[in-house]
Formats: sequence, structure tokens, C-alpha cells
Amino acid sequence: MSRNAELAGLLQQMADLMELTGADRFRVAAHARASRTVDSITQDIDELADDRDALLAVDGIGAKMADKIQEFSRTGRIGEHEALLQEVPPGLLGVMDVPGLGPKTVRLLWKELGVEGVDDLKRVIDDGSILNLPRMGEKTVANIRDALVFARASAERTPLGVALPAALALVQRLEGVKGVSRVEYAGSVRRGRATIGDVDILACAEDGGAAHEMFRAMPEVEKVLASGETKTSVRLLTSRNKRLQADLRTVGREHYGAALLYFTGSKEHNVRLRERAIRMGMTLNEYGLYKESKGKKTEGSPQSRGEKPVASRTEEDIYAALGLPWIPPELREGAGELDHPADHDFGLIEIADIKAELHAHTDASDGRMSIVELAERAKERGFHTIAVTDHSKSQPIAGGLHPDRLREHIEHIHAARSRVKGITILAGSEVDILADGSLDYDDELLAKLDIVVASPHAALKQDPDAATRRLLRAIAHPLVHILGHPTGRLINRREGMSPDIRALALAAAEHGTALEINANWMRLDLRDAHVRMALDISPDTLIAIDCDVHSESDFDQLGFGVLTARRGGLTPSRCVNTWPAKKLHAWLKSKR
Repeated sequence: MSRNAELAGLLQQMADLMELTGADRFRVAAHARASRTVDSITQDIDELADDRDALLAVDGIGAKMADKIQEFSRTGRIGEHEALLQEVPPGLLGVMDVPGLGPKTVRLLWKELGVEGVDDLKRVIDDGSILNLPRMGEKTVANIRDALVFARASAERTPLGVALPAALALVQRLEGVKGVSRVEYAGSVRRGRATIGDVDILACAEDGGAAHEMFRAMPEVEKVLASGETKTSVRLLTSRNKRLQADLRTVGREHYGAALLYFTGSKEHNVRLRERAIRMGMTLNEYGLYKESKGKKTEGSPQSRGEKPVASRTEEDIYAALGLPWIPPELREGAGELDHPADHDFGLIEIADIKAELHAHTDASDGRMSIVELAERAKERGFHTIAVTDHSKSQPIAGGLHPDRLREHIEHIHAARSRVKGITILAGSEVDILADGSLDYDDELLAKLDIVVASPHAALKQDPDAATRRLLRAIAHPLVHILGHPTGRLINRREGMSPDIRALALAAAEHGTALEINANWMRLDLRDAHVRMALDISPDTLIAIDCDVHSESDFDQLGFGVLTARRGGLTPSRCVNTWPAKKLHAWLKSKR
């Protein structure tokens, strides 16, 4: 993760801590605004900090904030942040991580009821004293109790959006270590799971001593858990202030492919590979694929007996020796991926296949770019189409547009087309699906839009039947093109709805409506299992992969969405974002 993200997280935590301690609300707002600004800056913050005038020219960065940013750039810390941490019980930060509890409520819990940690929170819920606080009724407390249970259940797993950047940074460091010829991340990060337990790094080195020494000495390492000649485990603090276990394993060139296959997993995939090897008269482990010894067996494993493996240097060699195609890591979950002939081509979607972004926000609602800036950034990424889909009126906190503002916004989008050549700018909206399934704008206004992304944002605790009926109504609406982030989940924070995905997929196929994979790493909604289910239910089901762009850096979230799509088995032809402009635009116009 970049230093920008690290600083953004620190500044947001300062804003939270200030609100906890009762600081002036303008100071709180200034730090929260600076956090968002830093997170959206594409230039490296350390480079920007070297030029104070350039730093002060950034909107939202004043002289005092510039001092803090420069202090962070020089030292990796901010003294005021550390002072704030001393003012509150350390356990309060854990209370703030419970979904639905903001700083104001946490401050009340702390000051009025002596809550200093999650255990205290559970106590005041259980004894009922929490009900004595203002605006704390039975329903609110029940929601907090549910959120606490959910937070505890998900606490041990780290979102992919935190783990993957951390893994990439570790790989980059190890690539520069003398004696390391190859290094990759493995485990559930390589498989692209939405959440992971720890980060596995595999390095090819005949003598891994230097690699393990560097790994132990990294500045973000809080504790060395174990260390030996071939494996080191550490607990580190990521740039997003999340604690994460990372394991480094080193192997020689001869066994690298076998080790990469083994430590990528999953456990179920590896078990099935080993069973297949046994049926073929071979054994498979992290060192290679070996022929079974004939006659009387000797003690020890094949590698300890000095036997030469049938295949071990590359994953491709091992799969081929087992009569299998190379299986993309995202599919290695023991769910039928081995049931293919050796010449099978999975043909999964790749980032390079994406040619359009169909869900993006501008500064007309809660985005940070103008229409022209958004279009220019999309064009730079090789896209032929960008859809401007600012929020509808039921999202006032996100700057949702009332009908008159939307009509004016459509005119502005049309005017921008003459200013940015070489890319089609669509006039659209992310329209709220209300609790009963109706849409936030009337049909007359919706018909004026080139594209409609219909998304649920409220009433996300509906029972499954009600949620299904709600979303089916939106899918069947003749002016809707895409069902946006269908469940409304936020990873580790909000479970979201549980509609009948099969029913949604069948309806989407019937009405020519695409189901969205929202690529934001906090959403990844549709989930991988939903994608596979939707694709299997009908050959006509379409998928959209969108970044839900609010700032330029959000375009970089595309990789998370593509990983999720690949885990679901998505091929380019089923994804509307990969279509040539003529085909995409014809599909959009078919609903007008």
C-alpha cells in the first residue's frame, strides 16, 4: 500500500480521536477532509511534501496540515496523532470498529457508562444500562448487538483490499534482495478471496538467509513470531493500520513450482490433486510430483531419499504431468476445476479486456472530479466509454440530484462531449431502488438518460423474500441497464441483503439487465459465488464490472473486481464492459 493510503488512514484516525476527545468540530472536519484529499492524490505524498508551495496548492491542505504531512514524510509519524492516542483508552478504537457506532456515540458510551473496550460494550448491552443514553432505543441496541456479533465473527480475516497491496509491497522488497531470483505472493491472496487470514510469500533462493533477515527487520514488523532457515513468520502493521500475519518461505529453483502450487492452495484443491496423483501411481507434495517406488518402500519421503521428481520446477509442468490444463489460481477451490481435459482453455476475463466504466460519480454529487476530468482519466486508461452516474435524490448525504439538477447535469454532460474527443461520455444516474422496488426518479426523467444503474442503499436489512421482490422489480424495469451492488454489503462491516440470486439472474437474463460486480474492495458485490451462480443459471446472464469511481485512484480498484469475476468463472463475452463501443451502445439504446 502506498504511503498516501497510510497517511490518509492516520489522518482519519486523528479526526476520529479528536471527535472522541471533544475537539472543535472544524478541526475534526479538517482532518477528515485532508484524509480524503490525500487518499485521492495520485502523486506520491513524499514527493509532494518536498515542495511546500505545491503542497499548499492542494485543495484542503492548509499551513498546519502541511506541517503534519511534512512531519509524516520525514519521520513516518505525527506527534499530535501519538498525543491523541494517549488521551483515550486504547480499547475505544476497537469499539469504533463496530459497525454503526460513530465517534459521537462512542464518546457517550465512554463518558457516561465507562465503556473502554468491546467487552465493556457487551456488558452495558447485557445489563441494559446502554438504554439510558439519549437516542438509544431497543431497536438501536439490537442493531448494535448484531453488528458486534458480526464484527467478532469477521475480525480474524483481512479484506483483500488491505492484504493484496501489503503482499505486493513485500514482493517488491524481496525482489531487491541479493540471491532472490523469483518471488510471488501465494495463498488466498493469489486466489483473490474477498478476505484472507494471512499473507504467504514464496521466494526462490538457493540461500535464503538474506531474504529472511530482511523480512524480520522490516520497519512495519511488530513481532517476529517464528524464524528458521526456510520460513519466517511475522506480525506487521499495514499502511491502513491493520495488523496482519505474513509468512515467508524460501525454496530452491528445482522445487519452486511445486511449492507455489502447494502454498497457493486451496486445501480442497490440493487434496484433489494429491488424490489424482495417487490414482496415477504418483505422489505430490510441496517439493514435487514423484513416481511411487515399486517393490518394498524405503523410509522417508521421496525428496529425502534423493529421488528426482517427475515435475516440480513450474506449476504448468505439474498440471501437465497430471493430465490437466494449467488452472488459474482464482479457480483453485476444489469446486470442479479439475474436471477438464488437458487442452481446456478457461478463457477468464483479464483487466486488459475492460474497455468501459459504467458507474462513476463527479463533483456534481459525491465525486471529486469534474465531468471533463473524469472523461480524460478514463480515456487515458484506454476506455472507449465512460458513464457519468451521479447519485439520485434519495441520497442527500452523497449530494444526490433532485430532478431539476439532474436535467441541468445532463446538459453539462452533453456539453462536455465536445471538450473530450475520443471517448463517449454517457449521461446516466445511479438511481436508488427504494424499499418497495420503485425507483427514485419517474420514467419520463429516466428515459432522458443514456444509462441507468439501479442500486439499493437503504433498507438493507430486509428479509430475503422482500429483498428479492424489491430487486426483481428494479431488474424488470424497462429503463434499467445495470443492477448495482445488489446486496449492499460492506466487507467485515455490513452483511447486506440476502436475495435469491438465482431468481435475480433468471430475471436479469430475461430482461437483458446486467448484474454488477462493484469492484470497490470494501464491496466486491456481487460476490464470487453469486457470479458463478448467475452465469450457470442462464447463458444469457450479463455481468458488469464497475469501479464505482469517485476519485481518480478508484480506477485502480478494477483489479479487485476482475479477481472476483475470475473466481466466478467470468469470460469476456459475458461482461458488458468488454464489448466494443458499437455493441455496448446498441445494448444501451435497446432499452430506450
